[in-house]
Amino acid sequence: MTISLEIDEGLFRTYVFYTAVLVLKVLAMAPLTAKQRFRKMIFANPEDAKMNSKSKVKYDDPDIERVRRAHLNDLENIPFFIIVCFGYLLTNPDLHIATNLIRLFVASRIIHTIVYAVIVIPQPARGLSWFIGYGTTLYMALQVILSFV
Repeated sequence: MTISLEIDEGLFRTYVFYTAVLVLKVLAMAPLTAKQRFRKMIFANPEDAKMNSKSKVKYDDPDIERVRRAHLNDLENIPFFIIVCFGYLLTNPDLHIATNLIRLFVASRIIHTIVYAVIVIPQPARGLSWFIGYGTTLYMALQVILSFV
């Protein structure tokens, strides 16, 4: 059996560009967490708290934990999207639909972080943004399964 792996160049460029955006988005969460820690002078390690006599070690600050949970949520969702999206590109999808699904996922993850950790907005904003990204990934995964059965 021979498998031909052909991906539209424009669609692949879209995938690579938005994958890089997602990587930068995940990487930006660490400085966002650090910003909260330094703003409140609360650290998770005693050696970090020794930098300033006003610092303290605490593991349950609500503002810091909110950013950490948003980061964890990224780590639970973005890698799976990147993997399944590549598989989706191999299904010869409609270019318009595929491009917009990629953009939709990226937008949903950025919005999720904003409403969860930057400018906290009450539910259902966070839930809706999460569900849009989750639904996009689920749709792509199902298309991959159906195409490669």
